[in-house]
Amino acid sequence: MNEGPEATRERVAAILAADAVGYSRLMADDEPATVAALDRARAVFAEHVQGNQGRVVDTAGDSVLAVFETTTGAVRASIAIQEGLAELIAPLPEDRRMPFRIGIHLGDIIEKTTDGTIYGDGVNVAARLEALSEPGGITVSDSVHGSIRERLDVGFALLGEHRGKNLKSPVVAYRLLPDGATRSAKPQQRRWLVPGLAAALLAVVAIAWLTIFRGPAVETASPDRMAFPLPAEPSIAVLPFDNLSGDPAHDFIADGLSENIIATLAQARGMLVIARNSTFTYKGKAVKVQQVAEELGVQYVLEGSVQIAGENIRVTAQVSFSRIPRCLSAGG
Repeated sequence: MNEGPEATRERVAAILAADAVGYSRLMADDEPATVAALDRARAVFAEHVQGNQGRVVDTAGDSVLAVFETTTGAVRASIAIQEGLAELIAPLPEDRRMPFRIGIHLGDIIEKTTDGTIYGDGVNVAARLEALSEPGGITVSDSVHGSIRERLDVGFALLGEHRGKNLKSPVVAYRLLPDGATRSAKPQQRRWLVPGLAAALLAVVAIAWLTIFRGPAVETASPDRMAFPLPAEPSIAVLPFDNLSGDPAHDFIADGLSENIIATLAQARGMLVIARNSTFTYKGKAVKVQQVAEELGVQYVLEGSVQIAGENIRVTAQVSFSRIPRCLSAGG
């Protein structure tokens, strides 16, 4: 986190990006009516974003940018928004309708602490997904799909891998089918790994929760060396898991498990989860828990390893708690 008037913090969040379809044409035809229609649409966005643990960040031009604490909140809000907008434009002639496209991504953001403005690759990905949406539709990233596919009664249509300007890597996109249509899963090259990794993910998240609420303090970090004061809520950094298989091809499995743990923990209310961009700087480095806690400003550090041999997978994990008095960690 940076100090001073432009202080920022990196974190994981669900980002919603939306824009109106046909806005420029409608403005050219009838400016007052289009502005009024845009105001009504923004009211629909504000109602459902705020009602689902979200915050509208920006409404420049015909666009809407919002951030949510959970992916389920972002998806529920998006579905409700599209339903509300559909009702809003239904009585209008076809040439006066202004539908919106919505894209949702779960990823890293940089949030300015002074005014809540957000930046980063996660915002770029959400904007790219919005551009892939159909008018009145919702497109989500692979990270959102993985987070909600078993939690909400929605279906998906796989749109494949897409590249875009200002994106660090390709994004796998899914079109949301909110009526519960047949789901489509991302193809898996090694299907035997799926149940093993799913079970491992649940186990590691359970370990993290048990440690946070019941576990002993096993490491000590110095409040004097903390990069910035700890937040009042629990905070955790998930380090990239070590690949002990001896096969570099398995690195993506270890990295994927770490990323999914980050995404899953980020769904918890009242918990600060450090973004992947910050924790993956420690990949391949021998660091102490105290060092990580002090440099990232967290109470908990989760580390682990993945070992694959044939069709067997072994995952180990440990959560360490930095023993810092609450009065110091909360800044008073």
